Amino acid sequence: MFFPKRRYPKIDPSEITPESHYVNRRLFMKGTLSAAAALSTIQAQALVEPEAGSRLPKGPDWLNKAIVNATETSYGAGEKSAPYASATQYNNFYEFGMSKSDPFENSGDFKADPWSVTIEGECEVKGTFALEDLMKGIDLEERIYRLRCVEAWSMVIPWIGFPLADLIKRFKPLSSAKYVEFETIQRPKEMPGQRSVFSTIDWPYREGLRIDEAMNPLTLMAVGMYGNVLPNQNGAPMRLVAPWKYGFKSIKSIVAIRFRETMPATTWNDLAPQEYGFYANVNPEVDHPRWSQASERRLPNSIFTPNRIPTEMFNGYGEQVAHLYKGLDLTKWY
Repeated sequence: MFFPKRRYPKIDPSEITPESHYVNRRLFMKGTLSAAAALSTIQAQALVEPEAGSRLPKGPDWLNKAIVNATETSYGAGEKSAPYASATQYNNFYEFGMSKSDPFENSGDFKADPWSVTIEGECEVKGTFALEDLMKGIDLEERIYRLRCVEAWSMVIPWIGFPLADLIKRFKPLSSAKYVEFETIQRPKEMPGQRSVFSTIDWPYREGLRIDEAMNPLTLMAVGMYGNVLPNQNGAPMRLVAPWKYGFKSIKSIVAIRFRETMPATTWNDLAPQEYGFYANVNPEVDHPRWSQASERRLPNSIFTPNRIPTEMFNGYGEQVAHLYKGLDLTKWY
């Protein structure tokens, strides 16, 4: 198995969350799965609740079991994850609102089960597949990745998922497939941001990768985090994670995957092409028009502990992905 090398700055101890906040759940479930059913919800949550004020999502039984049995890997070995509350209560998911707290506050009514994904375009195998069928036979693993937002804040998150390449191979893309397009679900009744009169986004949210980016071993389809299923506000039940790119590329709550011969239109690139390029690789040398990208604010932080650190090219994953852009002008194709 391929394990990437890591050359990341040392993470401040103030960022460390006790591993028991998410590891204990998996140890408990593995060791006493049959007995767990006898525990009340309150008793179970007392064992696994990461922080006060956090709410644990509930997934279907088949997915819960797969996540509990996820294989630990050396991805992110030595990294310390952000507190669960930071990762789940401070994020962008504009379908639920524009403020950082809106996804957590407004996603409680969102239904991520049952779920299906439609496969279309330049591939041999097409159709609409239930998530359980889509993932049948795929083993999950835990990978600790950095998440770098284009807004110059960042976190370290333990994801649970599988390589996107494993999924792509199942649908046998044609030689004409040069790009992979993704689409987020559109449910205005459950997603208040989609029905807001103040929104300038043309829903549904769309993103895309070159097929060689999608097939890179780092590219992950995440179905869990912190030893549990994905919370609604983090993209339940399945999202993309491309850790060398700015966070807006890692599209959430995916319902459609299309194999394309031409570069797909993507939401932020359409909305503000001068600010958000198609590639969106983390690059400290290419500033956003309104702020510098040379450094980032690692969460959690405060006025007294700003946790400002230098940003690395490709978010520190250059050894694994720089070859994808050989000869490409990354100031033009940002």
